[in-house]
Amino acid sequence: MGSERRQSRFRSGGCRRQGNWSGMNIAAMVVGFVFFWPVGLVVLFWIMTGRNVRDLPAAVQSIWARFFGNWGSERMSANDNIVFNEFQQTQYDRIAEIKGEIRDRAKRFDDFRNDAKRRADEAEFNQFMASAPTAESNS
Repeated sequence: MGSERRQSRFRSGGCRRQGNWSGMNIAAMVVGFVFFWPVGLVVLFWIMTGRNVRDLPAAVQSIWARFFGNWGSERMSANDNIVFNEFQQTQYDRIAEIKGEIRDRAKRFDDFRNDAKRRADEAEFNQFMASAPTAESNS
């Protein structure tokens, strides 16, 4: 019973992760391996988790900021004017919000395209099955 469930999960792709193997992601991985092999491994892992390489720099910057507390960026952008600093922070927050909305829209659009492709493939398959002669009629 357990092996049947495991086999059906493998057939359906439930246990297998789909990487994001676009041309740009593959090129970034190759360049990463040529430049410095640990960078290539990071990019390979990033692609295998289904993420886009364009999101990697922001993720690295976020992790860096979490560990080191924006040590370098605060020093470079520090200003004596508190009001200006607050304005600048609100602008950064607004930009981050817009980027998040764009990422969400892109994800929804990708889901829509995948769903539309699936429906088109299903319609094509159903049309084929309706027009294909059955094995019983050939006998």
